[in-house]
Amino acid sequence: MHLCILGICGVHLPGDAEDQCGKEYKNRLFEYLNPLVVIAYGLFFISTFLTVYALKVVPLSLGNLLESSGYIFVPLLSFLVLKEKMTKNMWIGSAFIIAGILVYSL
Repeated sequence: MHLCILGICGVHLPGDAEDQCGKEYKNRLFEYLNPLVVIAYGLFFISTFLTVYALKVVPLSLGNLLESSGYIFVPLLSFLVLKEKMTKNMWIGSAFIIAGILVYSL
């Protein structure tokens, strides 16, 4: 059920493609059937499937730690790979997440 809701929201929440990327399409169908969008939805489906599978295999106590550590890896990898600037609030938020992981794991 949740996947259906996420799928519907993922298709209808973005709005018009010309608002977001400046491209114009013949009709709404072509907005969502271009190769990049199809690949993105495929990657989204694969990552969701792998997350559900991992939560079935990994012990529950370890699963929560791994899930919350993703909030650390995203800003860190965006800083290292994409050269994005880390703001003070991002560092503070990451520190709170690390502290929460440490408190939960002890």
